[in-house]
Amino acid sequence: MMVKGCIFDYGGTIDTRGCHWGKKIWHAYENAQVPVNETSFRDAYVYAERTLGKNPIIKPSFTFKQTLDAKLHLQMEYLDSHLLFSKPVKTEEMTHTLLHNLYQSVCETVKESRDVLTELAKVYPLVLVSNFYGNIEVVLHEFDLAHLFGCVIESAVVGVRKPDPRIFTLGVEALGMEPAEVVVVGDSFTKDILAAQKAGCKTIWIKGEGWTDDSYDENVPDRVIKSLNELIPGFLGV
Repeated sequence: MMVKGCIFDYGGTIDTRGCHWGKKIWHAYENAQVPVNETSFRDAYVYAERTLGKNPIIKPSFTFKQTLDAKLHLQMEYLDSHLLFSKPVKTEEMTHTLLHNLYQSVCETVKESRDVLTELAKVYPLVLVSNFYGNIEVVLHEFDLAHLFGCVIESAVVGVRKPDPRIFTLGVEALGMEPAEVVVVGDSFTKDILAAQKAGCKTIWIKGEGWTDDSYDENVPDRVIKSLNELIPGFLGV
């Protein structure tokens, strides 16, 4: 069946070219020469994500920059309190440096993605489906993306999280199409690709650097890309 509509994931898909956010932040730590090993960083990253998931730290009014700042502060607090730095660190200064570098990088990547989405939106209706903190609408306006999506399905709002395929079913219903007429573009093999297939959709996997070394069968998605720019020459091409 011909593709008539498209569902996009947000984090990792639109803002990092498929790179897992944990790896994205770790590379920023490396570039800023934060004196900590990757194992300790991973512990801090997981702690921060779990803390944000359990506590209403991220407010509905938070921009992405404020959200990222909250994540970095939690990571730094964890590393400092567990004495995981190999030498003394001015955590507030380091957090500021990491925030500046990461946010600048994200702005550049999102600009590229916005250009692609703008072209796609001329041909296909677009819906966003994301596991987020309740502030994705603010983030979309921050990066001038909101006008490109006819509907936004956010886990914190609808009460369904990936990899539950029902969240993609909500996206399909928002498009008013049959699942087989919809293609899902996402960076997570399990949360996006497998879940979307269970919902009956076609899939495009933007494959970047993962959080783990797990290998996945690239024959499972309908298409594998390295950059959203690859969608433009033949559009969705599935």
